[in-house]
Amino acid sequence: MTLPRLLLFDIDGTLLSSGPTARKVFSEALVEVFGTPGAVETYRFEGKLDPLIVQELMIEAGIHQTIVAGRLTMALDIYLDRLEAVLALEKPTLKPGVLPLIQQVIATPGLVNALLTGNLERGARLKLTAADLWHHFSFGVWGDDGARRTELGGVALQRAREVTGVRFEGRDCVVIGDSTHDVDCGKALGARVVGVATGRTSPDLLLAAGADVVLSDFSDLTLAMEALLG
Repeated sequence: MTLPRLLLFDIDGTLLSSGPTARKVFSEALVEVFGTPGAVETYRFEGKLDPLIVQELMIEAGIHQTIVAGRLTMALDIYLDRLEAVLALEKPTLKPGVLPLIQQVIATPGLVNALLTGNLERGARLKLTAADLWHHFSFGVWGDDGARRTELGGVALQRAREVTGVRFEGRDCVVIGDSTHDVDCGKALGARVVGVATGRTSPDLLLAAGADVVLSDFSDLTLAMEALLG
């Protein structure tokens, strides 16, 4: 029997891609609320928390931080409203091997399948529901559960205990993601980190950041499960 292990999956770039659609509606929301999208076309979204993305883009664009803070919720609500409308017509694309991997994980005793993402809960639900994956995860940790991604690991342990009754420690966790921010989060938690080069970050950079193992994608199910289980 597999020892109890908490698997914490990132979403964008790791499980799926929404293509340029999500960036487009994010940009539109910023323009509507702040009058500018900032440098959204060149901004690196991967591994960032949604509220932090708004703050960094708008402060860099010259918007005072008190104005950004006051309108943050409005901007994110408009973004999610537009994302919901778009995802009703355009489904996200799953990364190679994702569905067989998730199915194998949930069929393996002792594994708890969860999310750790920069998305707000509503955004995560919209994307994963559109991709028919939402129901496969026991719980999630979201982009507004901490100010920085490295703070989310502790939230995951607490939430896992509330949902499963199991007192996981960092060493019982595996963080899976496509960015160096995912790696940093996993290392801060004391977890095993599986990097996957299905986003914009190269395997070399993921390894240099401290990932324990890096996969090109999840298409080799045996290799992917070995990476998760160590």
